[in-house]
Amino acid sequence: MLVLLPPSEGKASSGRGAPLKPESLSLPGLADAREAVLGELVELCSADEDKAREVLGLSEGLRGEVAKNAELRTAGARPAGEIYTGVLYDALGLASLDTAAKRRAARSLLVFSGLWGAVRVTDRIPSYRCSMGVKLPGLGALGAHWRTPMASVLPEAAGDGLVLDLRSAAYAAAWKPKGEVAGRTASVRVLYAPTRKVVSHFNKATKGRIVRSLLSAGAAPKGPAELVTALRDLGYVVEAQAPVKAGQAWSLDVLVDEIH
Repeated sequence: MLVLLPPSEGKASSGRGAPLKPESLSLPGLADAREAVLGELVELCSADEDKAREVLGLSEGLRGEVAKNAELRTAGARPAGEIYTGVLYDALGLASLDTAAKRRAARSLLVFSGLWGAVRVTDRIPSYRCSMGVKLPGLGALGAHWRTPMASVLPEAAGDGLVLDLRSAAYAAAWKPKGEVAGRTASVRVLYAPTRKVVSHFNKATKGRIVRSLLSAGAAPKGPAELVTALRDLGYVVEAQAPVKAGQAWSLDVLVDEIH
């Protein structure tokens, strides 16, 4: 099973660990695309703070994020699972998983990123600020920048198993499963049952809890239909829509009665 996650807007500090070693990151087929984004981002943030804030869409109160980006090559690095914080990652609670579940997380979780493309939770990265919606002056829109390298790298990462897609729309734009891979992909929405509407905060929290439940239970669904069964066995209310034609993903709605 491969689980695709969005990053968090807010991130923990880099700390005092050894600096980034780009060659050590998973998915080495993304290395050139990563270096292109990293190089331009560091240059932009080192040269003109005001322009960098504008490009990155940062408020005056987030001015310090520009300086942080300027030091990405020398800043301390930590496992991505420690860098990403926020509602989804708080609910996922990687640090409190048992040893077996942590091993499953290391194998199956892939976090999408405007800067790195995608990383595993064990990859050591510095704290940064660069969303997938950014349009860099040289490279252009990052969503488009990542599509070509992702198209060759991600199908291999997906292997022949289930792909559970929990990404937000901006990050889903960087890679859309196609063909045979799409047929074993399940994208998930979380709906507040009384209104059948998505509510951002608990949508993220529920997705984090879903991943934690699957990892803790040692669930290993082979495809979307088996995933539906596994989630129902774990107590989730799930409505599933199978694809109507080849090359489409399954759509799963998880219904929640309480917002928390």
